[in-house]
Amino acid sequence: MLIPNQKIDFPFFKESGIDLYIKREDLIHPHISGNKYRKLKYNLIEAKQQGQDTLLTFGGAFSNHIAATAYAGKEAGLKTIGVIRGEELKEGWQANPTLKLASEHGMRFHFVSRSEYRTKGTDSFLEKLKMTFGEFYILPEGGTNDLAIKGCEEILTVEDNRFDFICSAVGTGGTIAGIINSAQPHQRVLGFPALKGDFLMKEIRKVSESENWDLIQDYHFGGYAKITTEQVGFINNFKKKTGIPLDPIYTGKMVFGIFDLIKKGFFKPGTQILAIHTGGLQGIKGMNQVLKQKNLPLLDL
Repeated sequence: MLIPNQKIDFPFFKESGIDLYIKREDLIHPHISGNKYRKLKYNLIEAKQQGQDTLLTFGGAFSNHIAATAYAGKEAGLKTIGVIRGEELKEGWQANPTLKLASEHGMRFHFVSRSEYRTKGTDSFLEKLKMTFGEFYILPEGGTNDLAIKGCEEILTVEDNRFDFICSAVGTGGTIAGIINSAQPHQRVLGFPALKGDFLMKEIRKVSESENWDLIQDYHFGGYAKITTEQVGFINNFKKKTGIPLDPIYTGKMVFGIFDLIKKGFFKPGTQILAIHTGGLQGIKGMNQVLKQKNLPLLDL
């Protein structure tokens, strides 16, 4: 699978002597794009090898992982169940674009309270699910496990060896762990977390022994699913100039951060940067619902 690296041209790049390319992982598949495709690839194979016919996973109201799992399961001939955080969503979930999309691709939902959701990793919680749904193959929230990391190790190719920095948005840490594991010794991997907090450092170190990476903590815009008018304007302008849509939760924050670091002189002249587009574009409709409720500018679809 040949994924193009698209060069990004803005006037201040030339002034800074920087080359920036974006790996268009969002083009892999219309519904299972970016890192979700990579994370699901080997898990689907494993589920079938185990003889399982049902995938069960976890997520919030606008989860890219929920939407991707639903479609991937349908394509693979597997049933899917989504354990959804927020019991209040049980009524009126059809108005949620992510859940509506997942349902259209065959996913059944099990809504739980936020307090109960926090116990999703316990034996008692999983036993209740098995009593309700029977046997299933578990995909963790966000899709990150050893097989997901194995899939994400395939994002970088031999042609990418020329880059000095590899940049990726960070959610649960699985995607960047795969990139860290496959990066070359001369390359530095920069992660741009969508969440506040230092806990991701520990999570990444659990699954990768390399030290060729840093987390840039300054561009989360207040935390997961938070967005500002400035960020909306940046994403819309970027799409207008380059033709590349960015999602507001992950890639929009990462690219904003890269631009800001270039302007601040973080990268030396002559630096070659590759940013990974991790998909997640289905989340734009959900974010626009939130923005509309707040009477804020909308993201261009």
